[in-house]
This record gives sequence, C-alpha cells and structure tokens, in this order.
Amino acid sequence: MSSHHFVKEGQEPALVLANGMPCSIELLNQLVAWSPSIMVLDGAYFKAMERKIRFDILLGDFDSLGTTTPDLPFPAEIIHTPDQEKTDLQKGIELLLERKTEAANLLWATGARADHFMSNLNVMAKFRNDITLKMIDDHSVIYPIKSPFKKYFQAGENLSLIPLNAVANINTRNLQYEIYQGVLEPGGRFGSSNKVKESGLVEITFDRGILLLMECKD
Repeated sequence: MSSHHFVKEGQEPALVLANGMPCSIELLNQLVAWSPSIMVLDGAYFKAMERKIRFDILLGDFDSLGTTTPDLPFPAEIIHTPDQEKTDLQKGIELLLERKTEAANLLWATGARADHFMSNLNVMAKFRNDITLKMIDDHSVIYPIKSPFKKYFQAGENLSLIPLNAVANINTRNLQYEIYQGVLEPGGRFGSSNKVKESGLVEITFDRGILLLMECKD
C-alpha cells in the first residue's frame, strides 16, 4: 500500500491515523485510496510503517519514537509538537484547520485504551463547529450532528444517539423508537440501539447540547 492521492486535494476528507485498534485491511485500503492527504499521529507510526502506508504528515510529541527526526523511506512533513497540554489528535486537527481542511476521517481512533477513545470523542466535540469529523472503524461511524439533521438511511440500519452533555428538546422522525421533545444526557436517558423504520430520510432536531450519531453494525 504505497500510494494514495487518487483524488484532487479538497474533494475528499483528509485521513488521520490515531493510536487505537487497527481496522480491517479492506477498510484501510478504501480510506487510504480516497484520501487526498494522510496524517499519522506518532503513536500510530509503527502500525503505519508495518502496513506500508505512504503518508504526508507525521505529527506528535514523538515520545513513543524516541527521536524527533525519524528516518522515513519517502518524503513527508515531520512536525514535532511537544505541548503536553493537548493530545496529539487535538494538535493534528488544529493543524488541519490552519490549512483550511474542511473534513477529516479519524481511523484507528477507537478500541485499545478506553481513555484514549474518550479523549478522541472529546476532540470531535470540541471542533464540531469548525471541521467535519467522522470516527470510523469496522463496526461504527461516529460523528457529531447539528440541528436540523437529515440523512438517507436504509430500513433496519442501527443508529444510536449518544449525548455528551444534556441535549434538550430532541425530536426524531423515521426511527423505530421515536423521541418527541425528549432530553438525553449522561447518567439519564440514552438513545442507544435504535433502528431506521423505513428506507428514507431520518430527521433529528434539538435545541442545545452535543449529540453524537453512531451508525453501527454487528
């Protein structure tokens, strides 16, 4: 897997490889092929090299590498970011914003250490109004949504509405378990394991709060 850039810059989301659980080679190949640029966070460096991924940016504090100048077999930007007050993913997203990137897919950002996964969710929430982010693995696509939200789904698809804080006055249409003027919040009512009622648009509105949509498959 030595090349990508099959599309022009800006046509597809950038790809960020984090230090979670590796995905299937099929999913990896698909996202690499359609990504105009690939950023590897330093915790994912060895996994990326083992899979012969040709990336554009290597970013992080490089604690796991033991060097700030790794010897790469291909040209790439090496960006040392020693700030310990931010996670490498946060620093990576900030760099994408500086470069006017409008969207990015986050791969290898789930699984493995639970604290890293929760931190990655927090980063998605932090930048939800600045850049379109999707966290992808073999079983889920996770992303924050804005109100009003509309998207086409097939009947029977699994959808979960996961609040990161109190999300008020939620109304849904075309779900098996509809929500009408409801409130979802951590420690209270949760919106997991719902299903699309009929093939067509699913509509979700809410007044305030941070709401993640999880498209899940077994």
